[in-house]
Amino acid sequence: MANYVLAAGAWLGAWAWDDVVPELRAAGHGAHPVTLSGLGDRKGRPAGQRTHVQDIVGEVEGRDLRDVVLVGHSYSGIPVSQAAERIGDRLAHVVFVDSVVPADGESFASRWWQGSRALEDAIVANGGFWAPPTAAECDGQGLTGQQIRRFVSGATPHPGATLTEPAVLERDLGELTATYVKCLLDGPEPSDDVAALLTGKRWRLVETDTGHWPMFSRPRELARILLEAASTA
Repeated sequence: MANYVLAAGAWLGAWAWDDVVPELRAAGHGAHPVTLSGLGDRKGRPAGQRTHVQDIVGEVEGRDLRDVVLVGHSYSGIPVSQAAERIGDRLAHVVFVDSVVPADGESFASRWWQGSRALEDAIVANGGFWAPPTAAECDGQGLTGQQIRRFVSGATPHPGATLTEPAVLERDLGELTATYVKCLLDGPEPSDDVAALLTGKRWRLVETDTGHWPMFSRPRELARILLEAASTA
């Protein structure tokens, strides 16, 4: 039995996995969605990126989980990668769902497609938080109107410090045994840093013809991908 520990991306909490978790549990696995500090029902708690790393590590160690499959979506690829180093032999596999991958000493903002200054300015303008996307900004990602409304109504402003603090990595990410899930409606190719990792023997690419939030748009397909990842761990 695998134990999935699932961290959604910016603005989202454990609730984002509500349609995926039952599929994993029905297959006989443990599924433990995490709400990171400052988000969802943990809104208001001070949080930096290292806080989010500890949230994930704490879920694993607090529940004494073994055969762990860490799942990081979007922003959460950064804290999940660091947590993977810290849980030692509890780790079986890592799945990155259309996510950013960290580099030592760099932050999420430093990888932002418009440049770090643009994201930092947006955070300052919103009182230290990254504002959730509007319904219009969710268009083109394979979501139904109902799914967009669910996303927008549940999203929480994201603590800015988690996006600007640098990652701390002690090992090359290529040493992880990992699956990278590329959501094709969000771009046809992985970023250059992910593409480089996929040239190694330990990383595997899976493509899915949906948008950046497959836990909403294609939950059963995403669950199947996660189950297959555990079987190859």
